[in-house]
Amino acid sequence: MNGTNGTVRAKRKQHPSSVTERPQKQHRAINGKESAGQNTPEIGTMYADEEIEIEDARILPGMADTAEWQACIENVVRNVVSIRFCQTCSFDTDPALTSEATGFVVDAERGYIMTNRHVVGAGPFWGYCIFDNHEEVDAYPVYRDPVHDFGILRFDPKAIKYMPVAALPLRPDLAKVGAEIRVVGNDAGEKLSILSGVISRLDRNAPEYGDGYCDFNTNYIQAAAAASGGSSGSPVVNIDGYAVALQAGGRSDGAATDYFLPLDRPLRALRCIQEGKPITRGTIQCQWMIKPFDECRRLGLAPEWESAVRKGFPKETGMLVAEIVLPEGPSDNKIEEGDVLVRVNGELLTQFVRLDDILDSSVGDKVKLMLQRGGEDIEVEVEVGDLHKITPDRFVSVAGASFHNLSYQQARLYAVACKGVFVCEATGSFRFESTDNGWIIQTVDHKKTPDLDAFIEVMKGIPDRSRVVVTYKHLRDLHTLNTSILHIDRHWSSKMRLAVRNDSTGLWDFTDLADALPEVPPVPRAASFIQLENLQYPAAADIVRSFVRVLCHMPVKLDGFPRNRKWGMGVVIDAEKGLVVISRAIVPYDLCDISITIADSIIVEGKVIFMHPLQNYAIIKYDPSLVDAPVQSAKLSTTHVTQGASTYFVGFNQNMRIVIAQTTITDITAVAIPANSGAPRYRAVNVDAITVDTSLSGQCGSGVLVGEDGTVQALWLTYLGERSPVTQKDTDYHLGLATPTLLPVIQQIQRGEIPKLRMLSVEFNAIQMSQARIMGVSEEWIKKVALDNSSRHQLFMIRKRTFERGEEGGALLEGDVILTLNGKIITRVSELDVMYDHEVLDAVIVRDCVEMSIKLPTVSADDLETDRAISFCGAILHKPHHAVRQQISKLHSEVYVSARTRGSPAYQYGLAPTNFITHVNGKPTPDLESFLSAVVGIPDNTYFRLKAMTFDNVPWVITMKKNDHYFPTMEWIKDSTEKCGWRRVTYEQGKPVQGEGHDGINVISGETFEMDENLGGL
Repeated sequence: MNGTNGTVRAKRKQHPSSVTERPQKQHRAINGKESAGQNTPEIGTMYADEEIEIEDARILPGMADTAEWQACIENVVRNVVSIRFCQTCSFDTDPALTSEATGFVVDAERGYIMTNRHVVGAGPFWGYCIFDNHEEVDAYPVYRDPVHDFGILRFDPKAIKYMPVAALPLRPDLAKVGAEIRVVGNDAGEKLSILSGVISRLDRNAPEYGDGYCDFNTNYIQAAAAASGGSSGSPVVNIDGYAVALQAGGRSDGAATDYFLPLDRPLRALRCIQEGKPITRGTIQCQWMIKPFDECRRLGLAPEWESAVRKGFPKETGMLVAEIVLPEGPSDNKIEEGDVLVRVNGELLTQFVRLDDILDSSVGDKVKLMLQRGGEDIEVEVEVGDLHKITPDRFVSVAGASFHNLSYQQARLYAVACKGVFVCEATGSFRFESTDNGWIIQTVDHKKTPDLDAFIEVMKGIPDRSRVVVTYKHLRDLHTLNTSILHIDRHWSSKMRLAVRNDSTGLWDFTDLADALPEVPPVPRAASFIQLENLQYPAAADIVRSFVRVLCHMPVKLDGFPRNRKWGMGVVIDAEKGLVVISRAIVPYDLCDISITIADSIIVEGKVIFMHPLQNYAIIKYDPSLVDAPVQSAKLSTTHVTQGASTYFVGFNQNMRIVIAQTTITDITAVAIPANSGAPRYRAVNVDAITVDTSLSGQCGSGVLVGEDGTVQALWLTYLGERSPVTQKDTDYHLGLATPTLLPVIQQIQRGEIPKLRMLSVEFNAIQMSQARIMGVSEEWIKKVALDNSSRHQLFMIRKRTFERGEEGGALLEGDVILTLNGKIITRVSELDVMYDHEVLDAVIVRDCVEMSIKLPTVSADDLETDRAISFCGAILHKPHHAVRQQISKLHSEVYVSARTRGSPAYQYGLAPTNFITHVNGKPTPDLESFLSAVVGIPDNTYFRLKAMTFDNVPWVITMKKNDHYFPTMEWIKDSTEKCGWRRVTYEQGKPVQGEGHDGINVISGETFEMDENLGGL
């Protein structure tokens, strides 16, 4: 785009890198309610909410329409449709998204609708149209142009029963400078947007929209529109009711300027479809720009040629000049940037329409070009290639990621050769260190992958859980060859699936290419640990042999956890049995892959043994027979550390380097992490947190505090906190957990028992004596507190009750103050641990200034973890996890929406995370079983009603359309007999199929999570 053209209004889908350059739109939930807080997590937080801008109806005063215009608009409105659609997965330049736009009927008998190419998209499309009388009909793509911004949708005209369907005639020849026009858009069938304007230019270059899809090699029509805005795909009509252009884009700097696509090529494509002919599209892989005569003169256009062109085309003001010549394309070494195009096949040529015409009718042949280069005539013969062949129409999903051949669109954008394997969905095993899209795979497992077929053959031969070297480049930086070692997952996403576009059905057909090769059995490996140099702290030297690196990858989003990959250092607590303790901010749930790296050398798989419901740690296990290294069990202290005590801090910084400092314990206080209102997720409660006096503590997410004798006094852990509403980033807290707290659980696990914990389902809050006195605690008890705990005078009050199913009487209430449990006065958080192994506690409490003795029943902590999840229409549903029950006072249903995928029906119809589903088609769904039986029988592509309740107790009803083709219903069930601990059931036509079904976008690749920035190196 020329610098003088200004920026383009954000009517288009926004690419992440361009979001800052364009004004943010006010988003509205389409037919949906969001729960409290804007920090509800989405699957795929890479892209801002993308809606195509649609304006309210506005006609400027002074331009009141004449009777002719009013009659014209009345006729046109019947042909204009609102399009609601999902692009169901990332493909080429388009991210997965849900949006709305406009189109208009161009063939009423056959049912064809014209709209923009950036609406139809390059990849899978699922959508419907709403006519002016609010009749709805499904729409399927028939054609999307590889370059120009138009596409054609098909609908069934017989499905429109209550109004006659008419077509708008296309008349590209009537677009003339000075012509008065109207842009007729339709906002979701609710209100009309009629924008007045006058055509001011016919020879503008195509606008550049940044990193996403861009049109090129065409002129655009510019209009001084009377109002800013309009919707993508609207017809631009003249007073006779003819469509003269197609709305495409506009400026975002306040200037009342809109850009329209001429209808010459859309009309040709429509005629080809109507006649059943293929739409041939030719290319010489060169981008041309219209440059005015004065600029062409500066580039060396000879006066005699300028004179000949001006004589032949008196109205023309410029000529076509080569802007980008793609390397290794037909034009490479024949045409150079800056060449002025004079003749094609002996014909003087200045217009894109004629050039397109010649190229489209010469596919497979050669064309003769005469160019002016620096005043010299250059004649070249160039072979015309097939544009459809360099526009991808298939992609392969494997190991949680998706790939296709690099498209002409991307190659032109970055001026690179149109070849290579493009990662369109960089998720699963192929999530690289940057969340940016634009990676080109060079080699996998030391084998070159020049195209998709070669890539498929290489991937077929890689067994499950292999670690392979992958080299790749980014389109924006082809100078740098990146190298990563990837862990190939073929068990969560076991099938390698090919999706191929089918223009006769409008769907993408899935075929399975190859089953996963089984994992190669691991063999024992030997290694030695590093030795710390210049060590002033001998006590800390041996602890190095107790550290292991833990990487956890979560393929499905559960429990509101915001990331899909985390790493941290674990501490080996039993080297003989291979037991490791790790933060629950690293291993949040057990539907995951855990890799444990020992001595920076040996990588073994780990599995979850135990997850503590409140204290922020999990215990994982590896097979010690595979490890020939002097791993040492950490000696855990049996006594609690005290404030002011000296200790050694041994931590791991963000570069995974060990750092050591002698320090002092500054404070030991009850952990108080704020609840995350928008998306409840695991947080530690009712446990003491230790802070230390060293700046390293804030830089290190994992480590230990070690005493002089080498015993571990505390684990240094990452605690997941709330999401900041300002930065939309998650807060992590780094705090110490005293080791005596762990000992009872660890001893049970070492004996081979699974700990069966009990707990009081409340959250405690420490209160000072001044508050306790006002709450009704007697002076006698206040004296007892001072005697019991001289360093901290405190008692504990109930801050919040956790909602329990089948709540029993005699339980604690908010505001109660605990005095004793089982006869022991409670002044320290650690003394509350008595609850973990008693079914009933004898308590003395103060309630409403009255002291009373009550028996407190504890609840089992066994069923707190999620053990079943359902993926339905792109939403992940499971029973409300513990964090939800900690924050809510009433459970409306056991069917809780935990996450949703962009581009899915759940996203399109507004089924937001933190909603509870209470009814399906009027049937109550109190639990997952009743929900599943209600939805499995719903036929594909039909509407159903959901009754939902938001987190804030607001009931609402949603109508949704089911899509089994791209988003099949699936169930994940915890099963200890499976190697990875979970099994999958897919429902096809209402019948359960074990494992992955035949259809569906890879569920893992569809779920793009937020990336953890600190994953370290390879």
